[in-house]
Amino acid sequence: MRRWRARSVRGLVLWALLGLGLLPGAASAWNNHALCTWQALEPLQELATLRVRAELLESFLAAQAPQLARVLAEQEAWARAHNNDYAPRPDALAFAVPQAGAAEVDLRQRFLKALRLNVSSRLPLFLQLRPGDAPGARPVLPWQEVTTLASGVGARENTYVAVAPGQELAVSDVLATASHEPDYGLDLGLFEDNGTAHGRSYGFGAQPFGNAALEYSSQVPFHMGFYHEARIVFAAGGFLRRTHPEARIALFMALSRLALASGHVYWGWRFAGWALHYVQDLAQPYHARVLPGVNAARMLGMHAVAMAGWERPKHDAITMVSNRHTVVEDYQQQHMTQAYLQRRMDDVMLAALRDTGRDRDHWRYELANTRALVSRESFEAADALDRQLEKSFPRQFTADPSVTLGNGPPPDMPAIAQQHSAEEHARLEQMVAALLGRVGLHTRAVVRELLGVRP
Repeated sequence: MRRWRARSVRGLVLWALLGLGLLPGAASAWNNHALCTWQALEPLQELATLRVRAELLESFLAAQAPQLARVLAEQEAWARAHNNDYAPRPDALAFAVPQAGAAEVDLRQRFLKALRLNVSSRLPLFLQLRPGDAPGARPVLPWQEVTTLASGVGARENTYVAVAPGQELAVSDVLATASHEPDYGLDLGLFEDNGTAHGRSYGFGAQPFGNAALEYSSQVPFHMGFYHEARIVFAAGGFLRRTHPEARIALFMALSRLALASGHVYWGWRFAGWALHYVQDLAQPYHARVLPGVNAARMLGMHAVAMAGWERPKHDAITMVSNRHTVVEDYQQQHMTQAYLQRRMDDVMLAALRDTGRDRDHWRYELANTRALVSRESFEAADALDRQLEKSFPRQFTADPSVTLGNGPPPDMPAIAQQHSAEEHARLEQMVAALLGRVGLHTRAVVRELLGVRP
């Protein structure tokens, strides 16, 4: 009986994750991380006047090659020793200091491979502008210069300006811009079955879930972390453990410390923004729970009837959870974008991100909190958010399995929720604001850790 139950859950979990990977909204968490980061950092007076000069990546790599080789070796050793779910980096990819007289090497490519990132990553010098801000005399950078995604998902709706080496920039803008950057393709094509040369050499194995044939879905295992599911779910679906946000956070935090300590402060804060992205991802409930609203017992029941020939309950559950994932992300982004455009800085979500009332609970970031605090909070909030979404939107958005959301421009979700039920919309607004309040807390904790600020 126990073995049958394990196979049952494994089958449902596999279908669930395939569903997540197949839907466009599933690869992202909070849509447009920069919108969150700007607000979260505003209370940090230490950043208010802090400015840095932009620097080419190649300049940092050439100046810090020996130290970079050491830090990356130390980080790899730490990850292998402390993370049971870590996929060891092949030794051949270790960052090595170029030898005197050796043939010229491409430090940028060597660096990307040592970090096991997409070797086509753009990484230009640029800034994202706040919604409604005009570029003025600054040169506008086409979104194609920022992302490797041909569809432009997560990029084409933003305005970017090019930055010249040596140009002075506000640290808060560097952090905010970089906090959205991992969604521009840094984690794409990294598995051996993704059809890329670098994926075949990186040691991550086959893509554990999602549709490996889709452009953006190969990043999903790097942006989701399932740590708190029932034991039977993990026993049946060991592939659930093959997620990598913790390793990304640790790696980029280590790089940030190196760059800041060595005087390459622009890259110190840009790497910090990359780390922030994964912390913020794990603070989104649909990135910490496989199927919000569906417990292990219900998984077993649905798969039992599927094994008897009735597949519909299983497919319906996956579609509806995936639709709600899409709905909450579109709702959050549209709500916050409208607040920025209308300059409503007292908006409940923007204000929640700035709220420092609970900062003393988590003053500085510790890597152990990634799982024990950040993802735990969002996991525990997932079911309530799932239920509220069903109440706050018309049935076709959250409870109609014949509808698949995510194809084409999304409708005006805040307006739809308000028209459906003003009372339930108000509850949803407060619930999302509370979740974003935790995003703000964790964002400031990461930055304080790097600033060395103490209470």
